[in-house]
Amino acid sequence: MYDLIGDIHGHADELEQLLSALGYQKQYGVYRHPKRRVIYLGDFIDRGPKIRQVLELVRPMIEEKHALAVIGNHELNALAFHIELPKGSGNYLRRRSNKNIRQHYHTLAQLTDSQLLSALEWFRTLPLWLELPGSLRVVHACWDPHAIAAIERGLQHHGGVTNEFLYSACLEGNDLFAPIEAVLKGKEAELPEGEFFLDKDGHKRTAVRARWYLPPDGQTYRTYAFQSAEINCDLRLDQAAVASARPYSANDIPVFVGHYWLSADSPQILSDNVACVDYSVAKGGFLCAYRWNGERKLSNENFVWINDGRVQGA
Repeated sequence: MYDLIGDIHGHADELEQLLSALGYQKQYGVYRHPKRRVIYLGDFIDRGPKIRQVLELVRPMIEEKHALAVIGNHELNALAFHIELPKGSGNYLRRRSNKNIRQHYHTLAQLTDSQLLSALEWFRTLPLWLELPGSLRVVHACWDPHAIAAIERGLQHHGGVTNEFLYSACLEGNDLFAPIEAVLKGKEAELPEGEFFLDKDGHKRTAVRARWYLPPDGQTYRTYAFQSAEINCDLRLDQAAVASARPYSANDIPVFVGHYWLSADSPQILSDNVACVDYSVAKGGFLCAYRWNGERKLSNENFVWINDGRVQGA
């Protein structure tokens, strides 16, 4: 059985406390459990105070088969941030804007050059999604079969997460850009002209992160948005948003995501077979896990989280 842990963002103390609460013990320097494994949802780096310690904890668990993981958008962003193109030009695959530098700053500050290089090479080995046949699915932001099929073809064509794969994935207009955006950053619905909101970092946004797992029919921009409390637009979704939607069937196996910076006093499943385990540990929230025991219908009773140093939940 599996314990699914959401975005960590350098919060090693909370991670160790959560693993202990879940029954994992450190043996020979690696956390392990006699009967269970962790599945990490990505976003190990950026924002937090102990990024190196998180990598030193998580990576051996995965390499010694005590955990699985998928890559998060912050790991993909880091790969693109450090790929110069063309070499010697001073231009990078991920533009070194003030916003992007601020987002990646804590990782740059906390890792030595050799530690960073090692981490980047390791990020390339992480899968973009997991599907355990007949059991569960795991992806950082959105399970979209069409996007996943396109990425799978890209991985085969480019021989994995190579520089050529990343060029196609990270440059707008290239073949893999839209599929990668969907899978690692989630789907968005463009707000009507003149409408906007400010995200948690204070950036102006003209598109909402969509609740992709829901049928779009009859939804407004507010009801279809993960950030529903921040959206003031009660207009119906336009046809483009409706046409691009691929809601997650109630008959499908459970799927787990991170990414969405949810906020609540306690975690809640998104639907009977969809759960998010990112509750904004790097923004004053808490680090969260879901204890999956093989059930097809998920339950709020299976969440465990660390809040102000206290273990809460199952």
